[in-house]
Amino acid sequence: MIKFFNRIRQKLVTESKFSKYLLYAFGEIILVVIGILIALSINTWNETRKQNIAEHEFIEGIKNDLAQDKEYIKYIIQLAQDKDSVYSVLSKDLSFLYDADRPLLDSLLRNYFATHRTFYPISGSFQAAIAGNEISKFKNKAFCSAVTKLYNSTYTRLMDNAKSADDKWFYFTRKYSEIRRTGHIPDMSEAQLNELINDMYYHTFSLNYYGDNLSSTIAEIDEIVSLH
Repeated sequence: MIKFFNRIRQKLVTESKFSKYLLYAFGEIILVVIGILIALSINTWNETRKQNIAEHEFIEGIKNDLAQDKEYIKYIIQLAQDKDSVYSVLSKDLSFLYDADRPLLDSLLRNYFATHRTFYPISGSFQAAIAGNEISKFKNKAFCSAVTKLYNSTYTRLMDNAKSADDKWFYFTRKYSEIRRTGHIPDMSEAQLNELINDMYYHTFSLNYYGDNLSSTIAEIDEIVSLH
């Protein structure tokens, strides 16, 4: 094709058809410009397509991570509610059960001491997006802004709460390690029973505060998912 145009150009120059040569040259320039524009358009379309795919994968990855986070948060809230239920019974009947029904008291305490979990989020999709600064290029700004707030603010606060909850649980279970280890309450004085229920009160109070923050996080997750 290039040789073909070169032959035409040489023929026009040789025949001294200068005006036709200029017209031809102008036409050739137009064709080159059109070719460049087409190439740029294809490249832009391809980049846009890649960006759209990347954004779709990001959103789906975030939604999947948040779905798993939400289920685990609900599990932790349930554990906290189970402990609160035990405390509600013992706050009224600890002394009575200690004297009249040790097996039931042991069962309640085993439930209280059984399991402890705290929440640490899944952040792979979010970290991958911010590592290459891809998140700033995505079109769904409302979704990206809400996700960034969740991970950088809400989740950061929850991880601080989790550390505090872990520390309180470690202190509580170390202080009453015999109950947790054996599954039975040892002989205790009235003062020791009061100390136990007071410690349970402060521990349950902190769990309820943690649970409230987790519950509000579920609402925030639901709001984010609704943005797409």
